[in-house]
Amino acid sequence: MNFLYFILLGAAAGWLAGNIMKGSGFGILGNIVVGIIGGIAGGWVFSLLGISSNGGLIGSLVTAVVGAIVLIYLVGLFARK
Repeated sequence: MNFLYFILLGAAAGWLAGNIMKGSGFGILGNIVVGIIGGIAGGWVFSLLGISSNGGLIGSLVTAVVGAIVLIYLVGLFARK
């Protein structure tokens, strides 16, 4: 059940980040990948800043969306060069 939760949270985070950054999502598989990698990146960034996201589902979603936004931004920087 945790795996399904992880996948659904990644899909939601990837979709939200895609809509915020480029105006549309990346498709279901792309959303899942962006959201999962974003969740890992967001957790790392938040730990560097000393921010804890112990807010359950909402905290995890916010962390994953912030991480996915950072990921999309960085990929966009390197893709343009």
